[in-house]
This record gives sequence, structure tokens and C-alpha cells, in this order.
Amino acid sequence: MIAIRRLLLAIAAVCFACGMAAPGHAQSYPSQPIKLILPYTAGSPNDVLARLIAPQLSARLGQPVIIDNRPGGGTTTGVNAVLGAEPDGHTLLFSNSPTHLIAPVASAAPTYDALKDFVPVATVGAASNVIVIGNEVPAKTVREFVAYAKANPGKLNFGFGQGTLPQLVGEMFKLAAGIEITNVPYKGGAQAVPDLLGGRIQMNIGNASTLLPLHRAGQLRIIGYTGTARAPDMPEIPTMAESGYPSVVSTTYYGIFGRADLPAGIVERLNADISEILAAPELAQNIAKIGFEPKALSPAELKTLVADEAKKWTAIVKATGFQM
Repeated sequence: MIAIRRLLLAIAAVCFACGMAAPGHAQSYPSQPIKLILPYTAGSPNDVLARLIAPQLSARLGQPVIIDNRPGGGTTTGVNAVLGAEPDGHTLLFSNSPTHLIAPVASAAPTYDALKDFVPVATVGAASNVIVIGNEVPAKTVREFVAYAKANPGKLNFGFGQGTLPQLVGEMFKLAAGIEITNVPYKGGAQAVPDLLGGRIQMNIGNASTLLPLHRAGQLRIIGYTGTARAPDMPEIPTMAESGYPSVVSTTYYGIFGRADLPAGIVERLNADISEILAAPELAQNIAKIGFEPKALSPAELKTLVADEAKKWTAIVKATGFQM
């Protein structure tokens, strides 16, 4: 009997230790600087938003949050760097839901599965895209641009970051409008803007955070918005649905992802901290000023959102024939 009681006590002690392991791991986190890997170029909308959030997150966690830009490979370079790191929460991915989800679907040889290999940690913001054209293009509306493109098939160039959502939105637009525009891929979307200003490409799609100031300065022209309603900070710009293309609608959700085996306690800790950061009025206002809507979702809500987005964009990739 004594031996049996000792055995039961030993088992109970092991079970207790196991039950305490996850919370204890989360309580000791973070124990070193956190690397936030962005598979995008510096100056991109993802980069601008991440650098706005990083200092606030660093202050809450008590460790430096380092932005590490790893563009290339249609975002797979940065994504694979996170997959190759330890799942201890000190190396995380900052990306957006459509791009992160469509890259493996549109690749002939995918290196990861967005749903199986990653866990969504927290959203930071949401935004829709703007359709912009160069000043040398004699058009002021989407309809006028489509008419001009049809009159000059193959003579216009569309610049975009390779493997990103703007590329796919551009394919949606070209398919819906029945226009022929030459694709010009760049390592990152921000690199296409100088060529748009210089007249080497005629169309670009991106976030208002970087393109709206140039529009207001008269250096390029925003002709359409892919949101479901007009944006409050540019009410004069019609939606693509208002312009006659209701299928060209997209919303980008920006946020943090970790490896699928990231401990649940760390996911919950980061999600709670980021939600509290976004609740601060000053930060929310600063996020809105650069063209984003602050967006905080729980891990469960975010998991549902990512699953729904995966279905939506997989269908669009197949419909447009989009390839990396």
C-alpha cells in the first residue's frame, strides 16, 4: 500500500508540473529581444505600421522589438526565416492576411502551408487598396482609364511587389475590365512608386498610407478604392464597385503570426498586450493618420478570420489564374 501511495503521489506531482508548465513559460516570456520579421521592403505599408507598433510593444514586454526586413521570393524569404527559428516567441512574422495566405496557394512549389504551419497571434490594423495612375495618363476616373487601356493594348505597364496582394488585385481588375496591361514585378511594392512618378509604369496598387500624400501633392492620381465604402480620409475617391467593378474588392488585415507550435500562453500574452496597445487613443489616432483602421481581434476571432480569408482568396487565385 505504501508503494502504491508513493506511486500515486509521484504521478500527481508530474501532472501538477505539466499543468504549470505552459503558464510558467508564458510568465518568463520574453527573455531576450524579439525579432519581428517583415517579408517586405522598408517603407512599405507593412513596414510603416510595424514600426509604429514596435516601440509600444517593446515598452510592454520589457525587451527591444527589432524590425527585420526580409523581402524577396514573393514574401517567402521572410516567412521561411520565421519557420526556421525556434518557436519560443522571440522570432515572429509581421504580415497581412491575403498575402500570407495566397503565396503558397499561387506557388508551383510552396514551401509552407499558411494554415498548418502558422498560428495567427494578433491583428494590428486593416486597410483597403487604392488604384493609382501616372499623371501622363489622360484619365481621371476608372472608366476613363479602362477606355484608354483598351485603346492602347499592351502599351501600359502595371508595377507591383512580386507575390503581394496588389498584384492579385491588379489581376482581378484586368480580368473584370477586360484590359491588357504588361506586368512589371518589383522586389517590393514601394520600389514601384518612383517608376510610376517617372512615367516608366502607368498603374500601381497600394495602401493610401504611402500613396495619398503623393495624390494630394499632384504627383500621381488615385482613381479608385477597393473598400466596400468610401474611405473617410478621401471621400472624393469612388469605390471600385461605384466605378462599375463590384468584384474588385479587397481588405487587408495586418498582424503578427508565429509558428504553429508557439505555446498558447505566449499567443494569449501577445494578443492581450497588443489589444491594450491599440486601445490607447493616441496610438489609434496615429494609425488612422497613416491610412489604417486599428483592429484588435482575439485569437479565436483571428483564427476564424484567417480561415475565411483563405477560402476567399484561394477561389480568387484559381479564378484569375494568378501565379507567383
